[in-house]
Amino acid sequence: MTRPRACVATGVAAGLAEHLGWPVPLVRAAFVATSLAAGAGLLLYLWLWALTPWAPGDERPSRRAPVAWILVVASSVCLIAAWVTSARVADSDDAGLRWWFGAVLAGVVLAVASGAWASFIDRPEPERGPRHELTIRLVATALLLVTAVALVFGQNAHWHPVPTFAAALAAVLGIGLVYAPTLVTAWQDLAEERTKRIREEQRSEIAAHLHDSVLQTLALIQNRAGASSEVARIARAQERELRDWLFDGDAPADSDLGTDLRDFAAALEIDYPVTIDVVVVGEPRERASGEVAAAAREAMLNAARHAGGEVSVYVESSPETVEVFVRDRGEGFELQDVPGDRLGVRQSIIGRMRRAGGSAEVRRGAGGVGTEVRLRYPAERVGAEAGRG
Repeated sequence: MTRPRACVATGVAAGLAEHLGWPVPLVRAAFVATSLAAGAGLLLYLWLWALTPWAPGDERPSRRAPVAWILVVASSVCLIAAWVTSARVADSDDAGLRWWFGAVLAGVVLAVASGAWASFIDRPEPERGPRHELTIRLVATALLLVTAVALVFGQNAHWHPVPTFAAALAAVLGIGLVYAPTLVTAWQDLAEERTKRIREEQRSEIAAHLHDSVLQTLALIQNRAGASSEVARIARAQERELRDWLFDGDAPADSDLGTDLRDFAAALEIDYPVTIDVVVVGEPRERASGEVAAAAREAMLNAARHAGGEVSVYVESSPETVEVFVRDRGEGFELQDVPGDRLGVRQSIIGRMRRAGGSAEVRRGAGGVGTEVRLRYPAERVGAEAGRG
């Protein structure tokens, strides 16, 4: 049994109705009817509310009913009823006095419940939030304050001083309880901040220890084994994963061009005898699923497959353009010498960029060594694609 995330108030009746295969109005009527039997239905409702989980999903639970305001109205009804009947209590018996005291106490409890609901349940919801919580608290506080003053200066203070003083004291304590969730929330935030600070200190200690031992050992293995050896490639991949875990473990990876090319470079270093360095300059605006990323991945794959050794990837974002340079130190080639049936460079890189509205250029590297692939994409098209995404 689960509760639906989009519900009226708590989702208990809807969840139980779905579990039993009954109509939802029938389940609600059953809760009301059984609540008349010494509160059994109410206890069952609260028990299911406390122990039944939400239905699977990522969205935040939403409630259509303004429960906090309903509790405020119910509190007002109880307190007004007690005030209206206060004149009759002076000459009534003990039963009338108990009824009057119970009405005041019920009004105080409902006012406190409205503040707790607004703090713990309504505050995280975007459509209500802190302003709604503050309004509920102010209304509940005013209601309880007026009640306490009316009890102290009313007629019952003369005829029944002890019950009246107890009721006024309950109203004053209720004002404090309305604001008690603020202290609980502040304590929880303080505990979370302390836990986060301790975790960061532990992570820093682990990072310092691993940097002085494991990371230096992996770097030494790479230098001794050579950039293109199997041992060096595995050591570099392990070093990359360890650094990502140490320094980027708490930050989610952004789906941008630089992040995508770094991940792709790490995968290529496992499959090919190559070392790929990715450098990103400027604010990344190109999406990882864009045409520039696809063309850059193809260029990196060609460099790893045919050149090997050391490959440099340079990404530069400016207000006008986004440019990617992929350079290797292999034997190099001339585009006109590539057979016509080899469509990797012509279609996957040059053709793709041309169709997307950009440009691609394949040429010899500096000094005639290796190959350099240059991809250029207008910045305004990047913004347009980001807006559609």
